[in-house]
Amino acid sequence: MSSNLTILYIGSTADYFNQKEFENWSITVLENSVKATKYLQSSKKIDAIICNYNLPGNNGFFLYDWIRAQNEYDAIPFILLVKDFNPEIYKTAFRKQIDDFYVISSTAASAILNRIEFLLQYRKPKHKKEILQDFREEVYKMPLSKRIFDIFVASSVLIVASPFLLLVIAAIRLESKGKVYYISKRVGRKTFDFYKLRSMRTGADELLKKLAAEKNQYKKEAAKTSDNPLDIPCPKCSELPEGQTCSPMMYLDSYEICDYWFTVQKKEAAKNNSTFVKIVDDPRVTKVGKFIRNTSIDELPQLINVLKGDMSIVGNRPLPVYEAEMLTGDELSKRFLAPPGITGLWQVELRGKGGKMSEEERMRLDNEYADQFKGDNYSFWYDMKLILRTIPALLQKGSV
Repeated sequence: MSSNLTILYIGSTADYFNQKEFENWSITVLENSVKATKYLQSSKKIDAIICNYNLPGNNGFFLYDWIRAQNEYDAIPFILLVKDFNPEIYKTAFRKQIDDFYVISSTAASAILNRIEFLLQYRKPKHKKEILQDFREEVYKMPLSKRIFDIFVASSVLIVASPFLLLVIAAIRLESKGKVYYISKRVGRKTFDFYKLRSMRTGADELLKKLAAEKNQYKKEAAKTSDNPLDIPCPKCSELPEGQTCSPMMYLDSYEICDYWFTVQKKEAAKNNSTFVKIVDDPRVTKVGKFIRNTSIDELPQLINVLKGDMSIVGNRPLPVYEAEMLTGDELSKRFLAPPGITGLWQVELRGKGGKMSEEERMRLDNEYADQFKGDNYSFWYDMKLILRTIPALLQKGSV
């Protein structure tokens, strides 16, 4: 890592960078944008700017707009930090061509400083007006034919399937108490409530939490010496009050692990070509739940999302919030130019490959579908081909 770089930090979490490995970096901390503009006008040399979104009296966009309006500062990399992921802030940052965007809770300071070194080496001043114009040409707009098709298909399927759905709902209610539906937050072009039929019994979580609590002290001691990734606590959950988790819990033998941390550990295991544990039968899943999961019946309430305009029949799958907040690069976030959908390109490709697909290939297919929404590229018949390919895919084993 380079040394003697001068960073201007605007915000109130400067201790985030107070680590030994950064002792050779000169980091100037200022509390607000007024002090920052005065500091810049004093003709002091700055290599990069790191700015919190929330500032006293305004926000990071206000300061960014002022900096980019001054030609002498156009070459300085600008990094925006947010406390929690917000899709509207992210889209605005993307539109304004901010150099990079990070969520503090899920990003190591070293990653930000490495990014600054990269930007200093390769970033060049841009002609802002031309870039903004090019970006506006790629903004997603739902084609009328697609929206009409979505409404027709969703309403027709719900009407035809309603007698069967009533039977399934009755079976869910008879087997276990609780609501028959399940709601989680997902991110597509915006954050929305994602509907599914409930496949788990209520109350099982509390029992498993009690069992986990009994072993909690043992796990803390074991984590110090064990090589098992399941012994390592989730850093995001550790920052929350006791009993709260950053994402839904999963249960693996005698372990419990949140969905976010399981995904992180699984990716690390894939990078290192190491073996990762397989998920055993979750004791919370009911008999009816297993049936509706295997037949994808639990996905039918997503047709309500389609009618509301949250989703489309065909599109890129909406992501859990903790996954969406990790997609900060231009190429990764391109998938959000397309609507979220019930089925899509990578789902049918995954079935065709027997369920084996890398994260890189999945992202490439998401971006390929997003390209359909550039200018006049959208093809209704392309969507129809994906739907026709989905029908035989549903008859195959496996889940996507």
